[in-house]
Amino acid sequence: MDTPLTVPDPADATELSCDVLVVGGGTAGTMAALTAAERGASVLLLEKAHVRHSGALAMGMDGVNNAVVPGRAEPDDYVAEITRANDGLVDQSTVRQTATRGFAMVRRLESYGVKFEKDEHGEYAVRQVHRSGSYVLPMPEGKDVKKVLYRQLRRREMRERIRIENRVMPVRVLTHPDDGRAVGVAGFHTRTGEFTIVRAGAVILATGACGRLGLPASGYLYGTYENPTNAGDGYAMAYHAGAALTGIECFQVNPLIKDYNGPACAYVANPFGGYQVNRHGERFVESDYWSGQMMAEFAAELASDRGPVYLKLSHLPEETVGAVESILHTTERPTRGTFHEGRGHDYRTHDIEMHISEIGLCGGHSASGVRVDAHARTTVPRLYAAGDLASVPHNYMIGAFVFGDLAGEDAAKYTAYEGELDRRQIADAHELVYRPLRNPSGPPQPQVEYKLRRFVNDYVAPPKTGAKLSLAVEAFDRMSGEIAGMGARTAHELMRCAEVSFIRDCAEMAARASLARTESRWGLYHERLDHPERDDEGWLHHLDLRKSASGAMEFTARPVEPYLVPVPEFAPPGGPERHLGEVELVPVATAGPRDAVPAARPDAEARPDAEARPDADAVVAPAPEDPATAASPRLLELLGLVEDSPGLDVLGPYLDDADPAVRAAAVAALGETAPAGAGPALAARLRDGAPRVRAAAAAALRELVEVLPAEPALGDGLREALGVSDPAVRAAALDVLRALRLGDAPLYAAALGAAEVDVRVGAVRALVSVDAVAELARAAADPAREVRVAVARGLAAVRDPRPGPLAPLLDDADPLVGGAALAALAGTGCPPEYAVRAAAALGAPAWQVRAGAATALRAAPAGLAVPALAPVLADPNADVRKAAVLSLLAHRDDPAARAALAGAADDPDADVRAYAARAAHAVR
Repeated sequence: MDTPLTVPDPADATELSCDVLVVGGGTAGTMAALTAAERGASVLLLEKAHVRHSGALAMGMDGVNNAVVPGRAEPDDYVAEITRANDGLVDQSTVRQTATRGFAMVRRLESYGVKFEKDEHGEYAVRQVHRSGSYVLPMPEGKDVKKVLYRQLRRREMRERIRIENRVMPVRVLTHPDDGRAVGVAGFHTRTGEFTIVRAGAVILATGACGRLGLPASGYLYGTYENPTNAGDGYAMAYHAGAALTGIECFQVNPLIKDYNGPACAYVANPFGGYQVNRHGERFVESDYWSGQMMAEFAAELASDRGPVYLKLSHLPEETVGAVESILHTTERPTRGTFHEGRGHDYRTHDIEMHISEIGLCGGHSASGVRVDAHARTTVPRLYAAGDLASVPHNYMIGAFVFGDLAGEDAAKYTAYEGELDRRQIADAHELVYRPLRNPSGPPQPQVEYKLRRFVNDYVAPPKTGAKLSLAVEAFDRMSGEIAGMGARTAHELMRCAEVSFIRDCAEMAARASLARTESRWGLYHERLDHPERDDEGWLHHLDLRKSASGAMEFTARPVEPYLVPVPEFAPPGGPERHLGEVELVPVATAGPRDAVPAARPDAEARPDAEARPDADAVVAPAPEDPATAASPRLLELLGLVEDSPGLDVLGPYLDDADPAVRAAAVAALGETAPAGAGPALAARLRDGAPRVRAAAAAALRELVEVLPAEPALGDGLREALGVSDPAVRAAALDVLRALRLGDAPLYAAALGAAEVDVRVGAVRALVSVDAVAELARAAADPAREVRVAVARGLAAVRDPRPGPLAPLLDDADPLVGGAALAALAGTGCPPEYAVRAAAALGAPAWQVRAGAATALRAAPAGLAVPALAPVLADPNADVRKAAVLSLLAHRDDPAARAALAGAADDPDADVRAYAARAAHAVR
């Protein structure tokens, strides 16, 4: 049972010292620590959980990312897109950092072992999700990213410079009493309750979003869209340290799966052909970018008689649905498949109902965060912010890494602070942490937090009004006393109580900032019913908030910095800052005069607690012992070795152990530590007699493919594995041989004779990587549809594609194969004889064939393509009409193409309308 804690004396605090202190071990924090250490600083990384599995990245929640890959997009275009998505309110210098440094970060992450999706030639498989710009770089195995980063932190050379303190939660940044610069933090250990003080030359806050702000529809405190451990810690710490925060009125609201607080994943599903529809099956999203405006359209459709709204995948073929499932049910949210299974729903037979998430604060997905410059510096000297905490709009995962890197680089120039610390600040932090121990029978944290976040839903969530926001401010002021009265008996409860204080701070900031901006902007993110219009003349300004010397929350309207990339839709007015001071509450009608305090009833008595506190001394059953760990003491030995990054000489005996569980664990250890010689050792385990060991070896090889040297011994081991009866092993061996360029056409062609479809598809991809057109063409007669589709796409993906080898597939009886072959003509070229065949296929009964034919005509001569495509704009299938519009855009120099596109501007499908409208302003 838990032993109640006692309040420690501040004088007994554990004191630590470092050059660079990083608070938060998630995406930005790990990168900040690595960069600062590489530049010679001594680094202390504090994490209130455990760095190995902390932060939003821990389960690979970012299966896709935005990145500007050379040759696929331009930094200026990306900056302009983000400016439009944020309604003009951006500091483009910060967004440009992500645009220009993001690709180098991708390459750096690859050097660590992170895998991004690539085609058969090793080029990045950048996808287009929005209607302009191809920036989305899928990461299908994102679930492994945190493991890879932790492996970097635990490298021997990094362990000498980076000290990790898990289970330590800072609550306040300590600042110098004279110049206000950051000199450390004060906090406590979340398991022991020990008070902790850290001196630092610089402090980097990387604590993530405020995901636990609004209350989910389920009422479950931790069932949030964002990582629920991110309770706004950094927002509150930066505010109390005197830093400016900005855009706090710009909330994060997301589409999600109804009754399952996981993302709807348009970024994953849409590149595969999925989309969002209303109950009539119509696409309705007009906006080009994932933004508040898009969410406003989503909310309006949901509230109309055209609702509910669904994620549609049921029209896609089995192999595509399977690929989407492999991402959504592993990388994105591992419980998602279980949820659908429990409802009897399947993407193949059901469209999945969608809804809208609770509100949160997040710089990386909207714009609300700590104000930073292009080097991640806040307005407090030597205090930095990075990741979702920092206000760099729509920065996503790659941007979080970039700003972690920038913060670590800039902070590394400072050395540990050795002067006196402000005892008053330490005492305030101590009181914040330990006051619940003085009132152990006070209201428990879950009750208080539920009430607080219910007020957020009632009064702060959009659509907003001045009256409701004013009631929110009053409620949050009133709840300060209730929060101060919360009770706790354990260190874990102290952590949760501190988080409630952070949530309250964020809630007040959100309400007051929303009151201060007297316009509507960002669509649903800041929709004021009492100020419904966007006011660029008066409000094309950042709204900064900070804590004044008197402790009040005050506001400044700060002009948007001059654009580095002009965006015609917006013209920032410039000029001086406008000091707005404290926000004025809107009068709200009450039952009596507001300036008179009601007299207390003579018989008033202290109201008893509404609910008795559960017995804190109740015995809790221990968690069941892991049977795998209990099975063999050798497993415990092995687990103890992994933290020290053992070499192959140490792991070798475990790889040869008689117990398959030990061998599988040793293979997993190789995947975590990646010592020299790991590749051949893992390839040898592909031939292990135990299926679990082979599966672990295949997974580890795929995970490490970016960092394994392409050595002959590894190639030999993979070739031998192609003779194993296990198809999963052979598929993995083919993938790794292809990625490392260790195979050749005869080897891959031999695999086309495998009995298993997955192996043959892998062989096709491998043949594409070596441009083996003749071998690919022979596979066009494969009995499996999936293989023939892969061949059609592969013949367009070789380095010198020609239409001739596609001929046998163009008339394939399977519409998916025929459609894929026709679409491939857009990549191989579509000379007149093929254009005639494509035009004839526009009348095929299967919509997939018609869509492929319309796509093929994109590469055909305009004189043949345009007359054939124009009638297709009346096709009953929206995807066929969309393919026709995209092909007509390629021929928009032709007057007939422009005329046809003009007629499609009022198409009932939102995608068709939006693409057709581009013809009016396209510049060639």
